[in-house]
Amino acid sequence: MEYKIGEVEMKFAEIIWEKEPISSGELAKFVEKELNWKKSTTYTVLKRLCEKGIFQNEKGIVTSKISCEDFKAKKSEMFLEETFKGSLPGFVAAFCSRKKLSKADAEELQRIINESQCD
Repeated sequence: MEYKIGEVEMKFAEIIWEKEPISSGELAKFVEKELNWKKSTTYTVLKRLCEKGIFQNEKGIVTSKISCEDFKAKKSEMFLEETFKGSLPGFVAAFCSRKKLSKADAEELQRIINESQCD
């Protein structure tokens, strides 16, 4: 599965995740209103996302093959691996060198760390 998609494709994908299952005809009408796309553009982008293994269009019904949450998690993991050699502390250090964490963010991160620690 390919997890690299552009910003416009991501907006389109989020519409599908929100509306699924949806007929390809209904999707084309909705996207025409929301994104001002022609029907042919909708079908071209849908085909591309289906080829990437994110969605499927079976008998005119569009559904996801991966949830939005799982897609974003995998995309984040790939970014971390490609950019920081998989080092979460490296990512956090780089982030914090440019922007200070709020107390609430720091507490939330600490809660997440505490809940995800292996014994």
